[in-house]
Amino acid sequence: MEMSSLLELARQALWLVLVVAAPVVLVALGVGFLVSLLQAASQLQEFTLSFVPKILAVLLALAVAGPWMGEQLVRFARAALAGAI
Repeated sequence: MEMSSLLELARQALWLVLVVAAPVVLVALGVGFLVSLLQAASQLQEFTLSFVPKILAVLLALAVAGPWMGEQLVRFARAALAGAI
């Protein structure tokens, strides 16, 4: 394999990591922001209040986006192993 093809493979792998992780990270960010607004408004600073909704939202996001994420990873692995990239 040439150096340019290896660099292209690494670039595409990094892009895939960003795309696949984005739904879960954005859900965690959104829920964390909403919970922090609620905590600031109510002045209730309980750790479990911030942790439990976030973990439930992330698990739901993984359940919903999991098949798509797996499909993207398998498609990339097949293309990389076949030398199509």
